[in-house]
Amino acid sequence: MKTTLRLLTAVGIVLLAAGCGGPKTDGTQGGYVSGTGDNKIVQIAPAERKTAPIISGKDLEGNPISTADWAGKTVVINLWGSWCPPCRKESPALDAVARAMKPKGVEFIGIAVREDAATTLAFDRKHDISYPSISDTSGAQVLGFAKSLPSAAIPTTWIIDAKGRVAARIIDVVTESTLTGLIEDVKKSTL
Repeated sequence: MKTTLRLLTAVGIVLLAAGCGGPKTDGTQGGYVSGTGDNKIVQIAPAERKTAPIISGKDLEGNPISTADWAGKTVVINLWGSWCPPCRKESPALDAVARAMKPKGVEFIGIAVREDAATTLAFDRKHDISYPSISDTSGAQVLGFAKSLPSAAIPTTWIIDAKGRVAARIIDVVTESTLTGLIEDVKKSTL
């Protein structure tokens, strides 16, 4: 009887402890790991910025694309996947900002990871995403940020200044107001 009572008490303690876990404490959601800690938004002073990698390849429809073609413009690069719940959540905000900022000389590109181009294209068409993405199943495109501001989670969004330098990184879901504000800050800092 005492052994059974001890076992039930131990199981109860384990269940209570497990109930405290989840996305808000450890940053995980069904295989997805969110940005955790205090460094969700990092801005780099202009004098300390490092050159951004050139993101290039074929867009989801097979057309060549390269951030090198956008030299002199502010560029927003979003690391995402349609399998990622926070990525799906932030996609309307990213698209709204992309549409609003394009006339102001800001270009957006997505880097879709861990899925093929057809899956990503189906998501983009269903949600009427206005900016291009490339499929990066190997992770090679993302490795280019290792020397500046590497990604620690998905989604990650980088803002590249008009001089081609990594100016900011957001890990986890972005909002329209935060992203717009950061883009404006980056644009002002590179005048």
